[in-house]
Amino acid sequence: MSTSMPFDRPGRFWRGNLHTHSDQSDGAMSPEKTVGHYRDAGYDFLAITDHFRAEYGFPVTDTRSLRSPEFTTLLGAELHAPRTEAGPSWHIVAVGLPLDFRPPGPDETGPELARRARAAGAFIGMAHPSASLLTAADAESLDAAHAVEVYNALAAREDRGESWHLTDVLLNRGRRLTAYAADDAHFQPQDPPGCVAWVHVRAPALDPDQLVTALKAGHFYSSTGPELHGVRLEGGRITVRCSPARKVLLTGGVPGAQVVQGEELTECSLPVEMFGAGYCRVTVEDGDGGRAWTNPIHLSRPHRVPSAGA
Repeated sequence: MSTSMPFDRPGRFWRGNLHTHSDQSDGAMSPEKTVGHYRDAGYDFLAITDHFRAEYGFPVTDTRSLRSPEFTTLLGAELHAPRTEAGPSWHIVAVGLPLDFRPPGPDETGPELARRARAAGAFIGMAHPSASLLTAADAESLDAAHAVEVYNALAAREDRGESWHLTDVLLNRGRRLTAYAADDAHFQPQDPPGCVAWVHVRAPALDPDQLVTALKAGHFYSSTGPELHGVRLEGGRITVRCSPARKVLLTGGVPGAQVVQGEELTECSLPVEMFGAGYCRVTVEDGDGGRAWTNPIHLSRPHRVPSAGA
């Protein structure tokens, strides 16, 4: 069995949000105030991903002047093009875009736009698939995606915050995808607060290029509260070390789960044999209901990898 997990890799974990809006599109706060909000909350980096639409002037919001040795920013946008089965437009998170990324052409589809963004160097995520009512056919056509936004705090307001089911369907069909959580914060009065869903990215330094490279490689985990201190696959078992939790689950490409429950769990071991040669993933839940998720842990079955670029 083999897998690539971030916990023993060089460097450290950096906390950040990959899906955020400012007043350069439909957010309530300026980029400066938005960055300050996350910096003051103890984050290490932020991607402001304003809506890349004509009504806002197709912004790739330039936050480079807001970087410091202690906090950095990633350039990106939420891309849109017609259409999905249930909605008038795609929602595609692209982090690591160049500032001169070209607006979509009149006949450019969502999958084509995502391929162009990936070729330009971006990490591509399927934004809030559950809230967008994305179908499996939609998602399979988005072949440039690196990851699925499996938890979106804004979409949770509509009871459509989680998208693990679609992710599991895609993984079982051979897509090699990772999974991230994000705020999708707009800071409008009716919205949930920011800083409630994030990623921990393992990289040698707090450097935008290194963070994007680590995201593409899947060297991160996601959380709404708990911390994962170590996840190791050895001898047919997954060993998990974490901040105090009440439940640790191992799920994957087959129905059912391995579950350990207790008070103030900080370490446990679970067998992976029920998942055969497929994949599994760890979920940790704390006493307040916060959760942390690993990326899918692939065991030994070969998978089809998209050919849309780096």
